[in-house]
Amino acid sequence: METRRIDPVNCSVARALSVVGERWSLLIVREALDGAHRFGEFHTRLGIAKNLLANRLDTLVTAGVLRRVPYREPGDRRRYAYELTDQGHALRPTLIALLEWGDTYLADPQGPSVVVRHRPADDTNPCDAPVRVVLECAAGHGHLASHDVRRTPGPGAITASDAGAS
Repeated sequence: METRRIDPVNCSVARALSVVGERWSLLIVREALDGAHRFGEFHTRLGIAKNLLANRLDTLVTAGVLRRVPYREPGDRRRYAYELTDQGHALRPTLIALLEWGDTYLADPQGPSVVVRHRPADDTNPCDAPVRVVLECAAGHGHLASHDVRRTPGPGAITASDAGAS
């Protein structure tokens, strides 16, 4: 039995990459997750050209990953800080997964440059153990290997043959 191919235009991965698939976009999100809020902070931390940074921030705001929050320093004009939305915070596991992949296949011989650790927000019960991303099915079978999962058409799927017919 032949598997019907899902139309690549109707793909959530492609849609996500249209927002965060450019190199600087995820690095901006990384810095925002690490506490950067202002244009100058992003510029200093990343060393990105100002025009490119402005463009990427606009893209992330338009997509709903960041929101602009006005502020004004005494005697200065109004400026904007950038805050992650829920959508932006939801990218943390993606960044951790990329970090894990990079640490496994591209790290320096000395080891990883960053270790993500569990730090509860209330800090009443500090853990500090390293964090990792785990594949788990909805039935609770955790720690799945990559070869244990497959893509199947979802309720919004358009197959390649359906797309050609329209």
